[in-house]
Amino acid sequence: MTPMTDGVDIWEAAARFDRSTAAKDEAGAEQEREQVLAEFPLEDWPTLPLERYALGLNPSGPGMTYCRLMEFGTQCLGSIKGGSAAKHIMYRHNSGEWRLAAPLRGMEPQDAWECLRAEFLRALTAAGVGDFAAVDDLEILRFGPALVTKTLATYFPEHFLPVYSAGHLRKFLALLGGTSGADSPTWRSNRQLLELVRSRPEFAGWTGNEVMTFLYQEFDPRPRTRTIWKIAPGERPRLWEECRDGGFICVGWDELRDLGEYQTDSELKEALDANWPSGSGRSLTIARRLLAFRDLETGDRVVANRGMDEVLATGTVTGSYRFAPERPEYRHVVPVDWDVSHAQKLSGPQHGWQSTFAKVDPTLFARLTAHRATGSVAHAAASSAELAPEDVRAVLDALERKGQVILHGPPGTGKTRLALSAALFMAGRADVINAGPAQRSAAQAEMLGGEHVHLVTFHPSYGYEDFVEGFKPDLSATGPGLTLALTDGVFHALCDRASAHPEQTYLLIIDEINRGDLPRIFGELITLLELDKRGLPLALSVSGRSFSVPPNIRITGTMNTADRSISHLDAAVRRRFAFVSVGPDPDAVSGTIGPLDLAEFFETLNTRITRHLDADHQIGHAYLLRDGAPIATEDDLAAAFHQEVIPLLEDYFLGRADLLHRVLGSLVDADTGRTALMSPQDLAAALAAEFSGGEPGPDA
Repeated sequence: MTPMTDGVDIWEAAARFDRSTAAKDEAGAEQEREQVLAEFPLEDWPTLPLERYALGLNPSGPGMTYCRLMEFGTQCLGSIKGGSAAKHIMYRHNSGEWRLAAPLRGMEPQDAWECLRAEFLRALTAAGVGDFAAVDDLEILRFGPALVTKTLATYFPEHFLPVYSAGHLRKFLALLGGTSGADSPTWRSNRQLLELVRSRPEFAGWTGNEVMTFLYQEFDPRPRTRTIWKIAPGERPRLWEECRDGGFICVGWDELRDLGEYQTDSELKEALDANWPSGSGRSLTIARRLLAFRDLETGDRVVANRGMDEVLATGTVTGSYRFAPERPEYRHVVPVDWDVSHAQKLSGPQHGWQSTFAKVDPTLFARLTAHRATGSVAHAAASSAELAPEDVRAVLDALERKGQVILHGPPGTGKTRLALSAALFMAGRADVINAGPAQRSAAQAEMLGGEHVHLVTFHPSYGYEDFVEGFKPDLSATGPGLTLALTDGVFHALCDRASAHPEQTYLLIIDEINRGDLPRIFGELITLLELDKRGLPLALSVSGRSFSVPPNIRITGTMNTADRSISHLDAAVRRRFAFVSVGPDPDAVSGTIGPLDLAEFFETLNTRITRHLDADHQIGHAYLLRDGAPIATEDDLAAAFHQEVIPLLEDYFLGRADLLHRVLGSLVDADTGRTALMSPQDLAAALAAEFSGGEPGPDA
């Protein structure tokens, strides 16, 4: 069988590929390889000191450490930039603390290095004599697969390709008709890919760099749709000219030092709290945004802004993040190719754009980039159809991989809206996903009134006879007494339509899926949901009729975790569904009401709920929205707080006045749990006083 991806024959693509496009990187790769061999010759490895290896030592200038050279100084050899410094197995954190991979923990740095160096030596020696299987037995090296594979490819380029991501290697192997086991070391997968390439006449005479360039250029395995970020180039924005002329974007928080040394958002949050103890209370969100900034990849799109209603330029990321200690300020830098022709004033302020980072909806970005080219709505709509928002893409990918997905999260996080957004995208209506309420509602009604998408809500009395088949009263019968007739349920009817049109996708959306008795509702069909059992005939228990689930059926369910957590679902159901978490989004409620920062209040409130209850019972952002926009008046705030948030929290805490007081502080009486009465104007001030600065609340 000829390998295909997105309808493209890989061998035809190889035949027409212009190998000269790799020539520049080919020359650069050879220069970089010579530099590595000159600074770190093989014969020096037995005595290589820790000071010459580890990231976090001698961070810049000539004589940089091996890890820094391999990550930041040898891009033509293939990139391993991005993510945390944990890829180097051991490194010194900017705090001075040594961070070691699991097999080395508890050792002194020098002892750990001697163990690690010994495994590097064994790997290099084995590769030098062609004993590649021996490398698989080196357990410590498995904790730095990208660095180790790049090391082997640098010293022995004839035996490895310049591809170092385990996920990318698996996808390229599948593309060429091979397989890679889940526990296969990255370097073994690399060798398997090389053997497949060498077995094909289409790649005769190709260098490893040419193969790598071809695979990434024609069949890039990275997500086609990534988050588009709005990033402010300094305050008001005073650094824009420098960023524009220098071809980069930069942000502050310099005291954090190199972001590559942080492995998790929690670790970075701790550093933020330590450096800015009286910060805004949004340190976790800032940590996540900084890590997203650090992990921007070549080809990602960004927007530079002035204020909340002006675009200075759109940009394309051209390289990886670096910490630039030589700069006087704003030392976190990502290279960007700017297009100032997209500069424009927007029709109104964009919610969330007052902060340094904000997500840009793909539909808005399509309009921004269409501004210069045609200025037409039609062009923007066509461009946006090629882009799915990040959350929609996650749902679509899960449906493609598993066949059915459950969107789970606290109440008010937009699970049903996301399910319908994915359905609209599948129906070719990406243009209305972020349209006004009236336009979106009309499109949803039209979609649900058609043949391809059906919406149903589960509830405690919903059963097999409603979903699959059952005997129900025949309302058309005219004789005396009650007449029962065999009736198809909603899923049976949808499957029948899908079987008649195998070239089209049919979608069932099950709202509140966890409120139904799922084993009873699905019955024997739970077996047929698995993609590899689609089309398998099965005799239904009521009628005995033969039935199968066609392969073009997809199911999206929504699940409120405040009602029931995932762990309480039937195990057979859990195995057959993918699960996508839909959490509270502080960016969605960015704005101020008087002295109250709405997003700060929202995040701090949810932090306290998580601390005193659990994350499943957080408050969703929908409670603080009106018509899709953050509430903006004291009256709306008072209505949302007293009529929606307070009743929900009272239900969560089951009359526990002390817990309610721990979450809401001075807003409730500690003994009675009664909410303090005050005017809407005073409520905004009281919430600002209670929740500003991320204070932990009373008795935390």
